[in-house]
Amino acid sequence: MKAIILAGGLGTRLRPLTDVTPKPLLPIKGKPTMQWAIENLKKHGITDIILAISYHADKIKEYFGDGSKLEVNLSYSVEDEPLGTGGAVKQASEQAGDDFILIWGDNLMDIKVDELIDQHSKYASLVTMSLTPREDVENFGVASLEGDKIAGFVEKPRREEAPSNLINAGAFVVNKQALHILPDGFCMIEKQCFEPLAKEGKVFGYKHQGQWFPTDTLEKYRLADKSYKI
Repeated sequence: MKAIILAGGLGTRLRPLTDVTPKPLLPIKGKPTMQWAIENLKKHGITDIILAISYHADKIKEYFGDGSKLEVNLSYSVEDEPLGTGGAVKQASEQAGDDFILIWGDNLMDIKVDELIDQHSKYASLVTMSLTPREDVENFGVASLEGDKIAGFVEKPRREEAPSNLINAGAFVVNKQALHILPDGFCMIEKQCFEPLAKEGKVFGYKHQGQWFPTDTLEKYRLADKSYKI
């Protein structure tokens, strides 16, 4: 199975760090954020990886090359114009098989990819989404579950009204058929694919119990650099 790491954002909330350095190359514990994702995939036997990139794509290609330094096989899917998360995944998925792993490139986590794949196989679902527990559910979209099936999401609920304490952790196994729901061009996979399919009962959850740090703001990035355990 191939993996796609989605990392095409401008990183505007990380400025001035991202003025000249793309977000995937910002260091965490001395390694680029994206490298942690690549190495975790390799640890679980996933070595064919597609990097879906845009901003400063040349710098990312120059750093990672063909992946041989990390003992993986890297290919690239570059957005020539903004495609949104949905359009970027659709474009990158042309290089993948029927089922592929999808990773948000700005999250730092030690997810057990083999268990995520096993969960996907168990239910033969269109999408299997990793979920991680958070106390501050009021800052996220929170999953509503029926067993392992994700019935929907409640956006930024009050803690006492949240259907669970589980949020989207940004790692998935996706069957290509799930992408047929997306329009051509710019689109967002969360709102225009995952949420509608959840309402149809076609999205299942995998509960990630390990480390999870978002790095999309300066405050979160600094916390991840300080707190991630290697």
